[in-house]
Amino acid sequence: MNNATLLAIALAGFAAPAFAQLQTEAPPVVAGAKPVTVESIKVHSAAVAGNLEGNAADRDVLVFLPPSYARERGRRYPVVYALHGYFIGARQWSQEIHAPRTIEGAFAQGAKEMIVVLPDSKTVHNGSMYSSSVTTGDFENFIAQDVVSYIDAHYRTVPNRKSRGLVGHSMGGYGATRIGMKHADVFGSLYIMSPCCLAPRSAANAEVDKMLDEVRTPEDSAKLPFMARAQLAAAAAWSPNPKNPPLFLDLPGKEPQAQSDVLAKWAANAPLAFIHQYTANLRRYRGIALDVGDQDGLRTDTGKLHDVLDSYGIANTFEVYAGTHTSKLGDRFQNHVLPFFSANLCFNSECP
Repeated sequence: MNNATLLAIALAGFAAPAFAQLQTEAPPVVAGAKPVTVESIKVHSAAVAGNLEGNAADRDVLVFLPPSYARERGRRYPVVYALHGYFIGARQWSQEIHAPRTIEGAFAQGAKEMIVVLPDSKTVHNGSMYSSSVTTGDFENFIAQDVVSYIDAHYRTVPNRKSRGLVGHSMGGYGATRIGMKHADVFGSLYIMSPCCLAPRSAANAEVDKMLDEVRTPEDSAKLPFMARAQLAAAAAWSPNPKNPPLFLDLPGKEPQAQSDVLAKWAANAPLAFIHQYTANLRRYRGIALDVGDQDGLRTDTGKLHDVLDSYGIANTFEVYAGTHTSKLGDRFQNHVLPFFSANLCFNSECP
């Protein structure tokens, strides 16, 4: 899950977990809030199918339908896709943001009704990084293509990029950043919460290296402490190697050239390194927002992302709020994220 102690290795910014559901503070109940309908579905992902880790291609997805959905059968709705962090899946993410209560509260306080979708991207090593890898599967396109296509085909959506929002927290914030930059043809508004892994990092950590040298099977990796397992997740996503069984990935290793080659691949997946290639895409967004807690180790890099956007004249808002990496997830989702999408999404098929 997303707890307080931050990594000091290549994935700096992930929070080390307690091995139980993280308890986050819920905002006060909003009087008069009407219930949303929660559906738990499976979405088959052609993009994930055939991956070398054996991650399931039939993925869990939670769908939150607004109060009027069953009653107003001729009405169509915009959709917000919300991406979870490392070590958790969609159901745990829903508990951390206190859904459906916070979704109901946002609507009761004036946010326009929309569909909210939480796809599950947990993998063998507890996180896909929302990246495209032969080892993990193509989770970038699981989100940008497979889930979006399924939701548009099975629910009354407004099937227009301007009516789709993308938000994520921590690893999900990285995913929202990465996917947002590359798929502005799919999404129209973007909210990035405490994103991890924005900048290239060094992977030097002798203790972790020793643990990883002893891993031979996925079962071995399941016994690793958080930091070591997170490094495997990064390697599976960013330095896959189909000729290196049984884990089908390359780690930085001890040889200078091997370390250099792997770290170069990881750096190529760092948004602060590749954002300059996607400025035209980012200009297409109707709204971009970033936030991070003032006690979050990810504050500096989140600020750098904001600075790069500003340097290119790309409109965005950036808020540093009082809190840690996870202290105000429910409040942020109810009182900031959903109102942002209410103001920036297109709520009919004739949007300009």
